[in-house]
Amino acid sequence: MFLLRSYVCIFTEKLKNQAELYVFLSVKFSNCNGKRKVQYESSEPADFKVDEDGMVYAVRSFPLSSEHSKFLIYAQDKETQEKWQVAVKLSLKPTLTEESVKESPEVEEIVFPRQVAKHNGYLQRQKRDWVIPPINLPENSRGPFPQELVRIRSDRDKNLSLRYSVTGPGADQPPTGIFIINPISGQLSVTKPLDRELIARFHLRAHAVDINGNQVENPIDIVINVIDMNDNRPEFLHQVWNGTVPEGSKPGTYVMTVTAIDADDPNALNGMLRYRILSQAPSTPSPNMFTINNETGDIITVAAGLDREKVQQYTLIIQATDMEGNPTYGLSNTATAVITVTDVNDNPPEFTAMTFYGEVPENRVDVIVANLTVTDKDQPHTPAWNAVYRISGGDPTGRFAIQTDPNSNDGLVTVVKPIDFETNRMFVLTVAAENQVPLAKGIQHPPQSTATVSVTVIDVNENPYFAPNPKIIRQEEGLHAGTMLTTFTAQDPDRYMQQNIRYTKLSDPANWLKIDPVNGHITTIAVLDRESPNVKNNIYNATFLASDNGIPPMSGTGTLQIYLLDINDNAPQVLPQEAETCETPDPNSINITALDYDIDPNAGPFAFDLPLSPVTIKRNWTITRLNGDFAQLNLKIKFLEAGIYEVPIIITDSGNPPKSNISILRVKVCQCDSNGDCTDVDRIVGAGLGTGAIIAILLCIIILLILVLMFVVWMKRRDKERQAKQLLIDPEDDVRDNILKYDEEGGGEEDQDYDLSQLQQPDTVEPDAIKPVGIRRLDERPIHAEPQYPVRSAAPHPGDIGDFINEGLKAADNDPTAPPYDSLLVFDYEGSGSTAGSLSSLNSSSSGGEQDYDYLNDWGPRFKKLADMYGGGDD
Repeated sequence: MFLLRSYVCIFTEKLKNQAELYVFLSVKFSNCNGKRKVQYESSEPADFKVDEDGMVYAVRSFPLSSEHSKFLIYAQDKETQEKWQVAVKLSLKPTLTEESVKESPEVEEIVFPRQVAKHNGYLQRQKRDWVIPPINLPENSRGPFPQELVRIRSDRDKNLSLRYSVTGPGADQPPTGIFIINPISGQLSVTKPLDRELIARFHLRAHAVDINGNQVENPIDIVINVIDMNDNRPEFLHQVWNGTVPEGSKPGTYVMTVTAIDADDPNALNGMLRYRILSQAPSTPSPNMFTINNETGDIITVAAGLDREKVQQYTLIIQATDMEGNPTYGLSNTATAVITVTDVNDNPPEFTAMTFYGEVPENRVDVIVANLTVTDKDQPHTPAWNAVYRISGGDPTGRFAIQTDPNSNDGLVTVVKPIDFETNRMFVLTVAAENQVPLAKGIQHPPQSTATVSVTVIDVNENPYFAPNPKIIRQEEGLHAGTMLTTFTAQDPDRYMQQNIRYTKLSDPANWLKIDPVNGHITTIAVLDRESPNVKNNIYNATFLASDNGIPPMSGTGTLQIYLLDINDNAPQVLPQEAETCETPDPNSINITALDYDIDPNAGPFAFDLPLSPVTIKRNWTITRLNGDFAQLNLKIKFLEAGIYEVPIIITDSGNPPKSNISILRVKVCQCDSNGDCTDVDRIVGAGLGTGAIIAILLCIIILLILVLMFVVWMKRRDKERQAKQLLIDPEDDVRDNILKYDEEGGGEEDQDYDLSQLQQPDTVEPDAIKPVGIRRLDERPIHAEPQYPVRSAAPHPGDIGDFINEGLKAADNDPTAPPYDSLLVFDYEGSGSTAGSLSSLNSSSSGGEQDYDYLNDWGPRFKKLADMYGGGDD
């Protein structure tokens, strides 16, 4: 079952005529199980609206009389379609002031609802209390504090002694201490002014416990809404706003948007802002060039006539006022809007003169002829101001170009192709000036955007030139000196100047030619030779200079190319000039060819032949023609003694008439191996080595042998020095290991002759009779009778050493006079009577303290310790 109660809502005077979308009430319905879905409706939907959460809004503005107004709110269960209603009464009260706060009505009392009790296992109906409405508390209250808000009470305080408390943010949670409660009376109070901009709502929970701390009531929720007061001025996001608008913009053109914020409630009048323009500077051409949307802050143009050339910038003072712009109750703030009028191309460039003059020397390029100046009222150094020049007439061959000076915007007329004074003495150019961007719509170029440029060409002294250059002539070689070849003259391009030209020779590598300085006749002064190294590809190049007598004098060069035709003036020669062959005709033969400096048809094919004298030539040799360029020379006899022979060969070319020559071929005859290669020492001479080269080779060999001999002597001396360094001890006590030096490719121990009898008969060196009586050393031979060992060979094979030791072991085991088996068996010993000598010298205190033991360092790492002990000097 739903519990419905009537509500009373009180409006302030400020809101009586502006209640649109103003939240002034929250209604809630409760049922037994609390799980039903409820839909709310208003009996006056045109004036009031109820949301799903029970918040009641005023949807329009209407006046409230002093009498109470009443409307109904319906609650309908969506499942069962049950419907309930509650009455809401509206009344008007004046604006909250200090006095009204002090004269606040009697404090309301909130009673804890009774808990559900069980009776005989069934739920017992109880009286239900309605849901506690929120407590509205205005911000910035001046007190006095603490200010009582409401009294919390439980109906069980009649029988029990209860204690009340509140929890939540603002009570026992940060910010703590804002709300306090009297634990005995349950009086809830606020201790200081509230600020809605910090915390707009507090949610507290009230508790009731007995003196033992046991909970006697379920906690109840207390919501405290902080009522907004208009205590914050609007604040612009920026103090200065910058915007732009193109000049000539039509009315209604968007410029910019300014924005201000208000910390007060944006859903209430305190936070509803309105904008307006307070002033405009300058006020031309109209004091109202712009307007602003009072709600959005959008600034737009409302008048035509924006001209950047007249006014480049406007400054607007914008005001934002809350309370929907109410000048009486609203708070205001201002900001500055700076609007820059941007340039558009509404002014074409205009020439400062109708005709410009310039001059240029002939044959000059990349020179400035004239400087064109223009004026443009648009903003400098922008596409609407930058000028672009175009030649529209008077230059059909494209000899001129106009570049724009980026700083001054002037047009620089330059020459890009050479101009000949003898052809054109003056140019009249028609030039037009435009901007980088087209003009604004509706604007045309005036006549001042076109001008005339008069360019005068200056005659200068030009270089004489040879024609043709180079000049090519054909001439046979062998031409005698004093022969005139040709006339090589130059022309003067200066037709309007009377000048003389003289000629000189500039380059003649072979010094074959001379030129007449007046008429340019070229005559030979030496014989022309096609085979000269100065001739490349049959062409001889000579350079001549032509100079005029102008001011200043000018000159030009020309090249004469003489193509030399070959004549048969060179006899062929044998190639190669040296060769070698064997003493017998087989297996070698000599292939030869011919060298002729002439070219076809004065060269090959060649004819090869041997002369008739001396007679030994044809008797010993024979020549066979292989083809037109090669022939083969062979021994005619079966054997020719080794040596060097000069064989004359007659070679004839194919010229008309032919030319013959006898060339000498130096042939070295030598002893050869089966492959046909020379094997004798004289091959060095036959190969063409001179006497100096042979002597140098022999000296190198001798020096190398001397160095090898010196190295061998040094090695032998070093070996002797090492052998001379011995340990300064008794030779018979020298127990150093014997180093057996094997050959590099020698074998092992089988290459040595060991006298193993020394291991069997140690007493043969020193008899017992000469040993002193006294304490015997442990390594000496025992005195008692010796056992008779088996007789062995005096010089056993080195490979039988193992057998020898095994036999000695068996003899000791079979000797009844030998010590027990676990005693020390002396197989051999050292010292006196031992062929190995004695080691006692190592422990002797008189073993040569002044001796030099540094040579132990040369014996390897195993003797390093001994070298450190005995060769350390004072250490």
